Amino acid sequence: MEAELTALAVSGATTLVQVMAGEAWAAARSRASALFGRGRSSEEQATDAELEQARTAVVAAAHSGDQAALAGIESQWQARLLLLLREDPAAEGELRALIAAAGHAPERGATVHNTISGGDIRGPVIQTGTIQGDLHFG
Repeated sequence: MEAELTALAVSGATTLVQVMAGEAWAAARSRASALFGRGRSSEEQATDAELEQARTAVVAAAHSGDQAALAGIESQWQARLLLLLREDPAAEGELRALIAAAGHAPERGATVHNTISGGDIRGPVIQTGTIQGDLHFG
């Protein structure tokens, strides 16, 4: 079950960041605020402000081609989504609906399998569905 929640959080964060950078943000924003607000208007308002700050950062990073910044923003939302899914099982359906509305629906029951090879790895590991461009660490 944890692997499924993690996969859903990864998909949700990826979708959220992709939608933030695009034209569909206006439609997805209220849905995302409601998801995190869980019916509490003060939480929805606070989350809405956070989402707008994140969107500003996403648009700037996308415009400048800063893939590391985009990955960092995605990672933050992934952690928040995973925490939300662990705390409130009802959020799973709402997150799936948000992802589906954005056209990025993951397969239900999909599992995540990661393999890292090549000896002793002591650097960053990036988990993602898609990376455009080169990754450089150093």
